[in-house]
Amino acid sequence: MTNTPMTLALASDHGGLELKNYIKSYLATHYPQYNMLDFGTQDTASVDYPDYAKKVAQSILKNECECGILVCGTGIGISIAANRFKGIRAALVHNDFTAEMSKAHNNANILCLGGRTTSKEDACRYIDIWLKTPFEGGRHQIRLDKLE
Repeated sequence: MTNTPMTLALASDHGGLELKNYIKSYLATHYPQYNMLDFGTQDTASVDYPDYAKKVAQSILKNECECGILVCGTGIGISIAANRFKGIRAALVHNDFTAEMSKAHNNANILCLGGRTTSKEDACRYIDIWLKTPFEGGRHQIRLDKLE
């Protein structure tokens, strides 16, 4: 096991910008051991969520980042866009249980949230759960293998 810090990718469209920026600050405070790469957007001008999902997905597939967090208005569009990439398992979560299961059973490498549907407090709790939950492997790995 190496002591190399984990690198986490962040991105959002304009609808998720406020929550993404809050998450970035939260992670810096509560997870200083993680490196973060922010792939944008950086302002409220309208942008297309698939462009930001692609940046995060590619950073994971190129092994630049181990995992990522994506935010759009509802989390739906950006999760659909990220899941277009083979090897990406992006999970839109909406409660503690789905945050836990996205990692425990699905080994999600991207957590998706809705900037207009998820409170800052809930988002941080879901992130905590997702980052701290181990993948169970076993029968779940067999199922994931079938996706590839």
